[in-house]
Amino acid sequence: MNIVAVGPPADPAEAHVLGMQIKLHRWAGEDEGRRFGDLFNLVCDPTFLLVAWKRVRGNRGARTAGVDGITVRRIEQEQGEDNFLAELRSELRARTYRPSRVRERMIPKANGKLRRLGIATVRDRVVQAALKLVLEPIFEAGFQPSSYGFRPNRGARDAIADIHLHSINTYEWVLEADIQACFDEISHSALMDRVARRIKDKRVLALVKAFLKAGLLTELGREEDTITGTPQGGILSPLLANIALSALDDHFAREWQTLMSTESKRRRRRQRGLGNWRLVRYADDFVVMVSGTREHAEALRSTVQAVLAPIGLRLSEAKTKVAHLDEGFDFLGFRIQRRHKRGTQQRAVYTYPSKRSVERVRDKVRALTHRASPLPLPKLLSRLNAVVCGWCNYFRHSAAKHVFGVVGEYVWYRIGRWIRARHNNLAWRTMHRRHLLDRQVVVGKTRLYDARTVPISRHRFRGYRIPTPWTEQTPHSNQRLTLVESRVR
Repeated sequence: MNIVAVGPPADPAEAHVLGMQIKLHRWAGEDEGRRFGDLFNLVCDPTFLLVAWKRVRGNRGARTAGVDGITVRRIEQEQGEDNFLAELRSELRARTYRPSRVRERMIPKANGKLRRLGIATVRDRVVQAALKLVLEPIFEAGFQPSSYGFRPNRGARDAIADIHLHSINTYEWVLEADIQACFDEISHSALMDRVARRIKDKRVLALVKAFLKAGLLTELGREEDTITGTPQGGILSPLLANIALSALDDHFAREWQTLMSTESKRRRRRQRGLGNWRLVRYADDFVVMVSGTREHAEALRSTVQAVLAPIGLRLSEAKTKVAHLDEGFDFLGFRIQRRHKRGTQQRAVYTYPSKRSVERVRDKVRALTHRASPLPLPKLLSRLNAVVCGWCNYFRHSAAKHVFGVVGEYVWYRIGRWIRARHNNLAWRTMHRRHLLDRQVVVGKTRLYDARTVPISRHRFRGYRIPTPWTEQTPHSNQRLTLVESRVR
């Protein structure tokens, strides 16, 4: 269910921050038009900065330096945590703090192109983390439930469950939309206007704008200004992207509430030859599920484009298309398609790993088990396990049992081939007897992860009231959640 009951944080600093976040979230939910002032003092609060520092220090990127070449470890060894945070707080309060440029890092995408990441300095990451601690509870109270990406207690499996629920209720046409260079082209002015709807503290607004305008240092050493976009890879970037794209969520939510919120309204629209639709978004990836005809789905393309234009975004003409559920479509690595049940004439909607997802994990396994790999066997097993286990955990709520078997067989074959190359190409029969007994590969306490043994469990739609970390506990919070799937026909 992705819901874990936890008690209050043991760390006093974490508990203090959480208490303040709960208040901000409650106030934002009680008054949708409220604009928050005097938030800058929270950003500068020693407790918020301490929690932000701990988040940055515990992140995998703590070993990566920005343009100043300083890492978390270096700060701890040379300056000390307390002195670093005290100096940063003084700069913030004196209004002398200025964000540094982000360091550009180009990483390959699955389609062969490159994605630009922006690596901020450690001090900028801490300030961004503090800003996020203050801003996220406020904006989360107003985000629509159809958005699932980079939000607490939500994930890809919830988006897929939402799509599955609508697909079995006559929403058979799908507008697959792709936003072109979303993180690079978001309009700063449009984004700041949306931030200012909930935030009136000019010091906070100026700080957010300073991060947007900080600029970057390219891999070639050239300095560039950032006129649009928010650097992908920054701590604050996912939240800012969600704030910008909430314009799309709000548009479809208003249409649904006004025109299609009840079964009788949707039935009358169908009788008049009109379509019904719902948006499901995960960050900059989204689909519009349509109950109607292909023409209804095609017409939504211009609607989406009109909503995105004011925030500086546009659809990719090549990648945006309309598909029918019987043809199937890919979303977030899953293939979603309606098929006949084996041995029957009944049809059902299946979700399973897409061909591209299977190819990606095979490519990673192939790269790790190359014959020229210098890794010792225990380390190789650990890295293989991390790749395969993570991939299986992502897809274990889909109809992936057969695919897991195929991937498991492939991993076993590749590791056997690798071991065989290390033993002068022993005969496979001898290899099985000496090293692959019972199809197990064990070195010390490390055992090769077997994808074939991963259990499959259905992740059901959790409704549109998924709790946030700042949802206040009620007297019935310890009772088992009862999820009611409302009809969406």
